[in-house]
Amino acid sequence: MRRPGTSLLFIITVLSINGCERQPKRTLLEGLTMGIGWSIVISGEMPDRDSSALRNAVQARLDEIDRTMSTYIDESELSRINRSHQDGWIDISEDLYNVIAGAVEISHLSGGAFDITIGPVVNLWGFGPDDTNDSVPAAEKINATLEMTGYTKLKTGLSPPGIKKTVPELYLDLSGIAKGYAVDEIAALLESREISDYMVDIGGEIMVRGRNPDGRLWRLGVEKPVSGERSVQQIIPLHDTAMATSGDYRNYFEKDGIRYSHTIDPRTGYPVRHNLASVTVLHESAMTADALATALLVMGPTDGLNFAARNQLPAFFIIKTRDGFIEQQTKPFRHYLEQAGNG
Repeated sequence: MRRPGTSLLFIITVLSINGCERQPKRTLLEGLTMGIGWSIVISGEMPDRDSSALRNAVQARLDEIDRTMSTYIDESELSRINRSHQDGWIDISEDLYNVIAGAVEISHLSGGAFDITIGPVVNLWGFGPDDTNDSVPAAEKINATLEMTGYTKLKTGLSPPGIKKTVPELYLDLSGIAKGYAVDEIAALLESREISDYMVDIGGEIMVRGRNPDGRLWRLGVEKPVSGERSVQQIIPLHDTAMATSGDYRNYFEKDGIRYSHTIDPRTGYPVRHNLASVTVLHESAMTADALATALLVMGPTDGLNFAARNQLPAFFIIKTRDGFIEQQTKPFRHYLEQAGNG
């Protein structure tokens, strides 16, 4: 499920008392998972022994999720399922069921703009686990590969947790949703230990609770969608919510003067060609925000904004034009900013 790249978010902290800067008390935990970095900021200091034990518990839980859902680990649960051509029901772990069932729900909601079975087409374009040369696949190859994809070819069952592939070759890739699930799980771990003021960040998928170390709202900056540059487009104050951003400007290749994005539309098998550069979604679940941000990016600026408005999603769009970038946001997003500004 690993995807190389950098976070599309900045963590913005402004810490001052009576005009004088100070260093607030905080605990920082860090590590690696899914080929990317993770970090947790907890408001307040913890004894070294407690923070070390907590970090180990977080890393162990993340390792468990990665061993379950990675397409880069040959013996992960997901990799074994992808190799299987079993035509009956396959028993799966609760973790894997939760993510797959959540993914299928978003697929139905988005009309297939989000689809965890699109992995073979992504691989065909050279954006998957296989390191391939930048080349444009033949239309016949794309169409043939699409025949082996489609979320409607995947069935889920809850008791016991299981899936059924109606096409034996069906291949699942959870890279567009698993990071968000991991964020939710680590947030639950922190809550179970009565930690109520924190931020969890796994590769740019973020959950915050309570207040930052300075006693204020957490503030995150959405990156300006310019390749080769790192600057802030919009600062968003966050309180007790998750935030995910999908962008279309870092991972791509160019061939014969045409730019091919890593964002593949599962409905066509081709990279998206619209001018939506970045979309940010707020939601109580980081897993849901993660998947919805991907779906909206696939839909594009018009269909994506209409979808977000119909479904009352707090969403923020950055659209590229000849004259620069323009911003669009849904009413729930504006309402959230207004409420946060009064908090």
